[in-house]
Amino acid sequence: MPNLALKTFLCASAALVLGAPATHAQSRKKARPAVAALAAAKVDRTDSVALRKIFDEALLRGESYENLRYLTGNIGPRLSGSPQAQMAVDWGKATMEKAGFDRVYLQEVMVPHWVRGKEKGEIVGNKGKEIKVPVCALGGSVGTGGKLKAGVVEVHSFDELKKLPDASVKGKFVFYNRPFDDALIEPGAAYGRAGDQRRSGAIEAAKRGAVGALVRSLTSARDDNPHTGTMQYDPAVAKVPGAALSTNAADQLSQLLKANPELQFELEMECTTLPDEKSYNVVGEIRGSKFPQEIITVGGHLDSWDLAQGAHDDGTGCVQSIEALRLLRAAGYKPERTVRAVLFMNEENGARGGNEYARLAAQNKEVHVAAIESDGGGFTPRGFGLESDAATLAKVASWAPLLKPYNVDDITAGHGGTDIEPLKAAVQPKALIGYKCDSQRYFDIHHTAADTFDKVNRRELELGGASMASLIYLLSKYGL
Repeated sequence: MPNLALKTFLCASAALVLGAPATHAQSRKKARPAVAALAAAKVDRTDSVALRKIFDEALLRGESYENLRYLTGNIGPRLSGSPQAQMAVDWGKATMEKAGFDRVYLQEVMVPHWVRGKEKGEIVGNKGKEIKVPVCALGGSVGTGGKLKAGVVEVHSFDELKKLPDASVKGKFVFYNRPFDDALIEPGAAYGRAGDQRRSGAIEAAKRGAVGALVRSLTSARDDNPHTGTMQYDPAVAKVPGAALSTNAADQLSQLLKANPELQFELEMECTTLPDEKSYNVVGEIRGSKFPQEIITVGGHLDSWDLAQGAHDDGTGCVQSIEALRLLRAAGYKPERTVRAVLFMNEENGARGGNEYARLAAQNKEVHVAAIESDGGGFTPRGFGLESDAATLAKVASWAPLLKPYNVDDITAGHGGTDIEPLKAAVQPKALIGYKCDSQRYFDIHHTAADTFDKVNRRELELGGASMASLIYLLSKYGL
């Protein structure tokens, strides 16, 4: 290429990387740091053009939002084992086939079938006054077998519970009232720190002879929406019911206990566990043009909790995963490595879909370069978190200049995702990658009746699919 033409090309590429129109003189001025960054990344400068095409397609003709509208509005809640979960499987398969993927198929997996039933909670004062409070059963809980009324003991940790004398716990509800640590910048960190009381609270309560566990909802929001989520039982410990209180209800119960330690709580839950049901992961793939034996997986989980439409958790991840492959095709790009979109079944209360996908990958001796998961909502894209060695992280981070114009260049060590985690032991991919979006609002609606389609912003959702497609483009072209 002649020198003058080369300079013109480099300036144009820099303008694309910076993501803003510029005059020729401005482009020459701005080109130097951008071109230097691209050179350091060892990528083809035409990659910036390819990524721009992906984002143009997403923003101008994206299909994620309308796909999500159908999934949430026409199917709704999709708890594993439910008829709606099977409807979602059928929808996922049909949507991938319509998108024209090279291959679409199902992976059979047996999943738990838990049914919520009617539920009610009341605070009962010493004069018999009853105060109804928002409550919901934790996923997998046993029922109460009618109305269960007992005293309440409030704690903030398992250690605090262990220090209490048996007489103050036996025959009562243990009320776990540890709040989110709002000093933490990332709400996910607060969720992690508070999560043990939901997961294992019923076990620890039953060990001390309690009749049940009441858990403050895992959120910093102050409202009347109780948050469900999975809980665990220990075969060696009696099963007692577990329920979540909304944060307002938890604050109210705590305040009333201070004034009257003898008050009682009445809980009624009709939840039950039925025999396992047959379900499926939905898989669609575009076969690689040069290295078809090398696989890049991108996915979200198709199941959701039963309180709402499962829009952000994880309808957004499902439609973004499908869209990532569609965007590559629409932009005219043929991946060099095979790319799969996987809609995993049963992440919420068992992760059996992810385990089965990994088992089959190992059985078929598949080579997985990387796996990407979107399960943090459909908010504004920020970047990606990698579980990988340092060299792999450095390579992916070197692509940040290409992603910077789209504000998705935050590439750091991080958690991949629940559904792709089993691949680590099964086939040892070079990287497990978690899609990161703005998380500040996520736990306001997570696992609640408020997780509905109207909470999803179209542009944020479409930008997320384009961000994932862009990373797949780079992974497919350069490998790891």
